[in-house]
Amino acid sequence: MSLRARQTPSKQTSVSDIAPTATTGSSTSDDEKSSGTPKSQPLPPSLAQRALSQGLTSTAHLANLLPTGSLLAFQLLTPIFTQNGFCDSATRPLTLLLLLLLATSCFLACFTDSFRASDGQVYYGFATPKGMWVFDPQAASNASSGSGIPDLSKYRLGFIDVVHAILSVLVFVAVALRDTNVQSCFYPRPGHEAREVLDIVPIGIGVICSLLFVIFPTRRHGIGYPVTPGK
Repeated sequence: MSLRARQTPSKQTSVSDIAPTATTGSSTSDDEKSSGTPKSQPLPPSLAQRALSQGLTSTAHLANLLPTGSLLAFQLLTPIFTQNGFCDSATRPLTLLLLLLLATSCFLACFTDSFRASDGQVYYGFATPKGMWVFDPQAASNASSGSGIPDLSKYRLGFIDVVHAILSVLVFVAVALRDTNVQSCFYPRPGHEAREVLDIVPIGIGVICSLLFVIFPTRRHGIGYPVTPGK
């Protein structure tokens, strides 16, 4: 009797053993492709965007032309009156009244002036068509007796003072229109045209007022403005 050798069954590779390897290889190749692809660089700002940014910067610099007290009161009281931009039927009229009062203070501050007496003390007054009306009555009496007080008639009201008063109000309007709390209070959901007006008008006011301030300079140092040592 002859014995046949039993054939050993060959082990077949299952599809489930190959599939993970193929998947891993494909994901690796995808990662290599994605890592090799260069990332898109951010586009540089357009000419209109750069002009808008420069215009807003110049408008912010114009705030230095406003009286310090009025500007400080605006920055402190506006968030309180507008409730951080969420106005209702009660706070909206109060905010409008606050803006009117601050604009009036900017207007009247342009008619104030100051001088330094011989004793080193600074006196403030209000410019009138005939001269300066000093707030301190004692200084006014000293002016008549000639105790180192300059001639107050040379501080009389002029055309430049009226121009600067109007420009100061316009600058305050431009600063107020750029404030986010004021915008959210009076224009909570502005349309496309309203948004364009809120973006363009303050820039136009800032450019025009900056040119007029250069054309019509002033030498007054009123309330809220610095006093030069030689003044």
